[in-house]
Amino acid sequence: MQEPLTPLALFKCLADETRARMTLLIAREGELCVCELTCALDVSQPKISRHLAQLREAGVLMDRRQGQWVYYRLRPSLPEWVGVMLKGIVDANEEWLSTDALRLAEMGERPQSLTACA
Repeated sequence: MQEPLTPLALFKCLADETRARMTLLIAREGELCVCELTCALDVSQPKISRHLAQLREAGVLMDRRQGQWVYYRLRPSLPEWVGVMLKGIVDANEEWLSTDALRLAEMGERPQSLTACA
């Protein structure tokens, strides 16, 4: 069983800029696949995957496979304070995420998530 997420563990996880940006983009978008994060952050796939694994192991994110794609979203069982904090950070820092969000919006042939169709 995983330990409850503490503020210290969360802040340590988000202290890395790549992990912070990907977590905030996922919080903003709801769910993103590895290829979308690679494009949005302009970072190599191995680096994205390594950071995603750290966020998953810390209990911040969960993943699901859909065909050849692996999608990541915030873990639904996160404490309420985490969701409130991440939403506040996203809302107050759109400019900080604007370059990443623009690359994501301009990405051609994005995979279609089943949850996007629901």
